Amino acid sequence: MVKDNYILGVLLGLALPFLGFAIFYQWKFSMFSVPEFLELLNQQKSILSGMISVSLLLNGAALTFLIQKRLDKMAKGIFFTTCIYAVVAIASKWFL
Repeated sequence: MVKDNYILGVLLGLALPFLGFAIFYQWKFSMFSVPEFLELLNQQKSILSGMISVSLLLNGAALTFLIQKRLDKMAKGIFFTTCIYAVVAIASKWFL
């Protein structure tokens, strides 16, 4: 049984986008080595904001699942981290 815990939701919300980053890298940029890909991210900031946006889809799926299961504290933790990632995505789009 999963315990309804805010901290666990925050940790899950922080971890899922990194899984999304890995999936996005394998899906779109696996032909590049990791250092080459990081250099490409440094040169083309639009890729980074797109990558963050796609990665947040995993948080959205987890959030929907947790709300349906009535695990509200975990859902709040994921929502909190999703908001932070969204601000980072917007900031990287506007300021980088």
